[in-house]
Amino acid sequence: MFAANLSACDAVNLEAPNGRQVPSSPSPAPIATTAPSASSAALRAYYQAVMRDGTTRGLMRTDGGGVDTPFTPEMLARNFEAIAFYNEYAPGPQPLRKWQAPVRFELRFGASVSAANRSTDSIAVAGFARRLARVTSHPISVGGGTPNFHIFFAGEDDRDDVIAQIRQIEPLIDASTLRTLRTLPRSTYCLVVAFTPQGQPGTYTRAIALIRDEQPDLMRLSCIHEELAQGLGLANDSPFARPSIFNDDDEFALLTSHDEKLLQMLYAPTLRAGQTLATSRTQLLPLAREVMGPDA
Repeated sequence: MFAANLSACDAVNLEAPNGRQVPSSPSPAPIATTAPSASSAALRAYYQAVMRDGTTRGLMRTDGGGVDTPFTPEMLARNFEAIAFYNEYAPGPQPLRKWQAPVRFELRFGASVSAANRSTDSIAVAGFARRLARVTSHPISVGGGTPNFHIFFAGEDDRDDVIAQIRQIEPLIDASTLRTLRTLPRSTYCLVVAFTPQGQPGTYTRAIALIRDEQPDLMRLSCIHEELAQGLGLANDSPFARPSIFNDDDEFALLTSHDEKLLQMLYAPTLRAGQTLATSRTQLLPLAREVMGPDA
């Protein structure tokens, strides 16, 4: 998203113990009957202005890339290295991060979220889950068992309730992350936090995403694409990645053909969770060539 910061673009990897059961899904929150607060209304107006400015400047493209954004296998391998093995908030290369178990999305809506937005966002997540499953060949769905990837759509007025739910889902969430959730600046449009069990630094087992409801439809859809894809293991951004949502320039709003190939590489069986960059580097260019095909 625009003006990306700590939470808007990067997955935060936390250690958590194995084997803990997540509480069962709550009943859908009733829709609030009171008018939004002044801060929520101001935030909605701000995001409308951000959206107008971005589209006026040719940002937030939805075409997935075209003849003006060519890339080679060498570029794809370089971008994969930067996006999959690094994290802005951790020094040096990190272990490769991905899910081993099936990913089961759960949607949770704050009381301030309208029925129309609940419907729009539910349809968007379901469609994107199908796309991610097809691209990665990994089991990814909405529902279908105990959820392990919780997606909150919430407005400013829902903040306290969302934090309470997150603390119930993940009691061991650290104080720093909770402070981030409590004090989100308006420049943070959405975020994702992914959890790894102790002793398995590259294996994601749970994740929580938060998407601000005050945003216009395209901005919320962009958050769905970015945070869900980052929550699968593409945790970093690179200024060289194009066409890509994993770039702070916000040229593209939605997952691109380039990004699909990054996900294909990430979930290739030859790359294992926890693998280091040093042991992976010789695999990346051949793998990039493979996913791009013989005509690349």
